Amino acid sequence: MKIPRHWKTLIATSFAAVIITGLTGMPAQAAPDTDSLYNSAQRNFTDGNDAAGRAELRELIGADPSDADALSLQAIWSHFAGDLPALADAMVRLTALDPALAQGTNNVLGAIGAAVGTLPNPLPAIVGPRTGIVALGYGLLPDGALRPELVNRLTATWLQAVASPFSPVIVTGGNPQNGITEADAMRNWLVGKGLPADRVHVENQAGSTVQNALFSTRMLRDVGADSAVVVTSPNHIRRAVADFIVAGTRVVGATTSLEQLVSQLPPPARQAQRGIYLDATRTFQLATGR
Repeated sequence: MKIPRHWKTLIATSFAAVIITGLTGMPAQAAPDTDSLYNSAQRNFTDGNDAAGRAELRELIGADPSDADALSLQAIWSHFAGDLPALADAMVRLTALDPALAQGTNNVLGAIGAAVGTLPNPLPAIVGPRTGIVALGYGLLPDGALRPELVNRLTATWLQAVASPFSPVIVTGGNPQNGITEADAMRNWLVGKGLPADRVHVENQAGSTVQNALFSTRMLRDVGADSAVVVTSPNHIRRAVADFIVAGTRVVGATTSLEQLVSQLPPPARQAQRGIYLDATRTFQLATGR
């Protein structure tokens, strides 16, 4: 039977207290609550207080050097901060402790690097049947109608589908309005523009980019695709690419609409990359709270 983490901490702390009290006659100093430190660090990363989050992870790792999740998170946010010694230290410890998680963490960092280097591209790629075309949703109007931004994404999707007529198309997005989800509305638009209904696969449960990537990756495998062209807006493409790579999809194209294209061509500044790092850790499914 697997013992929950908080019970392990309580048992270890109580045992240490008994031993130290017996040896010295003095009560032991309470060990830090590592779960609280982890949760607080995650909140700080979400709120943009990265230095505080990393400090809490250092304290946590000092109290529990075997906490693999904390080491992975410390490596990722040390990478964001440009703290190469801390990154190297966390990765050495993590590799010794959990090689699989260390490899996954390296994959996250590689995905972030690939995403930051991705250029928004309005030109469709030429791909075959084992490459899916994945269009990401955008919030519908209260009456269920498409917003202009989503029409832009769908136009880029349609062009990509015409350029690659044997590729399956996946539309992804939940968040229903007036009884229709983003993905169902997207499918209706694409079929109305002439795509065969059986070519367009609907993933209508995702409520975020992270879920777009996780749920669409499963659907891609179900339809026999092992790679994807991701279609979204220029200001969203880098975050989406990182999430899909971390989710396990090989991204071979990143197609966008023309809207806001020029302003999104330069690589984002370091602080502007925070959203990519946050989303990548969530797609990696490191615990956000425990």
